[in-house]
Formats: sequence, structure tokens, C-alpha cells
Amino acid sequence: MRFLEPGLAGKPVPVTTKRIFWRVHRQRKKMEAEAALELVKHGATLLLLDVPQNTLIGIDTQMFFSGPNFKGVKMIPPGVHFIYYSSSNREGNEFSPIVGFFVEASPSEVIVKKWDSKDERFVKLSEEEGERYAQAVKKLEFDRQLGPYALDQYGDWKRLSNFITKSTIESIEPIGGEITIISESEMVGHVHKTAMEKVLAEQLKNSKFSKPDKKSLSNGCYYTSIPRVIKLKGVSGQDLTNMNLDKTHILETILTKQYGGSEDSLLGELQFAFVAFLIGQSLEAFLQWKLVVSLLLGCTEAPLHTRTQLFTKFIKAIYYQLKIGFQKDSKDTSRAEKGATTSLDESLLSADNFLRHLCKDFFSLVLDAPMVDGDLLTWTRKLRELLERTLGWDFRLNSSVDGMHLEEDDEFAPVVEILDDPDH
Repeated sequence: MRFLEPGLAGKPVPVTTKRIFWRVHRQRKKMEAEAALELVKHGATLLLLDVPQNTLIGIDTQMFFSGPNFKGVKMIPPGVHFIYYSSSNREGNEFSPIVGFFVEASPSEVIVKKWDSKDERFVKLSEEEGERYAQAVKKLEFDRQLGPYALDQYGDWKRLSNFITKSTIESIEPIGGEITIISESEMVGHVHKTAMEKVLAEQLKNSKFSKPDKKSLSNGCYYTSIPRVIKLKGVSGQDLTNMNLDKTHILETILTKQYGGSEDSLLGELQFAFVAFLIGQSLEAFLQWKLVVSLLLGCTEAPLHTRTQLFTKFIKAIYYQLKIGFQKDSKDTSRAEKGATTSLDESLLSADNFLRHLCKDFFSLVLDAPMVDGDLLTWTRKLRELLERTLGWDFRLNSSVDGMHLEEDDEFAPVVEILDDPDH
């Protein structure tokens, strides 16, 4: 007679079969432990020393609130990442504006930072001291104090950053590498105040941590200058109007002069600015993202004829930016309460009419074209459906205005300016 015992699904399993199951189970656990150890050894590590409790620490779309034993993050996939932090008061209920920086992590690299309690920021160690800590990490001396990188969220991060390279970071990042709205205080009083810009400006104005510190602040990022209008000598007003209605000429000029003809470099800057805006809460980054999006969505010739592949990649990139940005989960509420979030506010973005207007005209251009690239058509439809489903925007054309959706005070309305200065 064979004795039966309950299996995983509640069905009887022979004892001999159960022994085999537990043997396989132990082997699987051993393999998982070995795989985790490989990730620890070959993944990058962020070691943070002397971090005060309740400090917000983030990498990519993941956030941690430091406890007494927290010393960083392990198992970080090699590649580009955005690291950010926010200090709190003693009670842990008020947080400073986010400070963030991009890194390109190599396999097994250990990035070591130490908390400076005086300036409330992370600083680098000397090369010798940093190497000593790096060796300790590789010997797993800090392993129990390191939180694992959530690999199930890595896919979203790659979709937000797949065009960002080391070259992108080096060409745009500010002196010192740190991106923060605190260094943008002079900008706040001089920008066009849309709903989103007002929120970011108010965050800086009302923060108790926002007093400028000349020793720690940078001069801002080195974003590419993108003109809103073309200014040319000896060109008729009608021709200038046509050029500014279709921004293909501006796009081609910028690609050639600023990016050496590299389309991916432009998309890398688009993603850099979005990450710095969404996660780093930078007003300057939001303005740059807005300029790049407005430039590309303002083209009519390039999407259908000369730069179809660029626009397919662009629409795919902005689709994931908005899709991931609109994601809400149970953690977002607590993050927002503490002054940090990685989600877009739908009502605020809805108030920034530039995106709705430009998307409406772009969708009409692509979806009504007699011939269009299949991939561009697919991703344009996906983006339209996302905005309709998430924000409730209606992209049906209003026949009374024949597809034009520019309001009198629309800051992105075409502007014609004829100059006699040959330098322009």
C-alpha cells in the first residue's frame, strides 16, 4: 500500500513523487540563489554612506525611504540610470526639492557616495577611499544593507531611456552633474506660466529648503537651443509663414548643426529632458521637453516623406513617456504626500493645451494621409488611443475651423519675422 500526501494543487501525491518534487524544489531554489548571486556580482551597486533616516532615495522609477540600516541599491543592470534624492526634516514630514543625476553604470561597478550633513547632499569620496569601499562591496560586506533593484520595473525604465547615451549625458548635464529646481530660481519669474509650470514654480517658491546655495548649485543643463520660428533675410513673408507652419526646415537645420545628423541624439535629449522633468521635477527640463515635442509635432513634410523612421521612433518614445507617466499605483499616493512622485498629473497636463492642439493636427496629418508608413501609422493610432482613453481628449476635427486649433493666446502659434540682419 502506498501512502498519499497532499500536493501543491491539493491533490494526493505519492510519497515517492513528493520526494522528487522537494529535490527539484531545492535544486530550483539553489539555482535562484546562484542567479541572484550572479546579479549581485555582475550588476552595478550604488553604495550610500551615512544616509539620514527618512531620506528619499530613488533610481529610475523606483523609490526608497532610508531606514537605519539602508546603504544603497544592488543588482543594478549595467547602462544609463537616473539617481535622485530628497532630504527631510527631523520629523520626516517635509522634503526638499529633488536633486538628481544621470550615470552610466558598468558591469560590477560600485558607485560610492557619502552624505554631507552640512550641505544636505551626496558627495564623492577620494579615489583611494572609494576604491576601498568598492572592494568591500564586492566581498559582500554590505550585502544585507543594500536593497535589490526591482528588475520587474526595468522594462519601463528602458522604454524611457533607450536613446540616452553617455554622450547625451556628457553634453547636457550641468557642471557637477546635479539637476535640481533649486538652481532654477532665476528662471521661475521669467517663464510662460502654463499650469504645469506654475506647479513646478510654486514647489520651488514654497519650499523651506529652496534657498540658493552658491557652493552647491550648478548653472543648469546645456540643452540644445531650439528656435520657435525661422528668421531669414531676403525671404518673402508668405515663404516664411509656410516655413513656420511646417517646422521641417527648422528640424533639418537643428539635426545638421546641433546633432551632426544623428536622429537618435535628438531623441536622447527628448528622453533626458522628460526624465529630468518627470522624476527630477525640473522646470527647465519641462520647458525643453515641450520645445522638442512642439518642434517634431509641428512638422508636416518630414513625417510622411523625409524623416519617417525618426517620427516612428519619436511617437513610440512619447507614447511610453505618457503611458508610464500616467501610471498610478498604491505607492504614488504616499509619494505625492511626501512631495515626490513619478506620475504625471492628468489635469495639469490637460491644461497645457499645446500638446492637445499639436497632437490633433499631427494625428489628422498621419491618419488622413493617402500613403503612410505602416509602423508610423500603428504608433500614431496607439498614441491617439492612449490620450483619448487616459485624458478623454477628443481628436475629431472641428469643421468650423478646418482643422486649425490655435487660440489667440497660443504661445506656439506661427510667428513671422523678416529681418535685415544677415547673421540671422
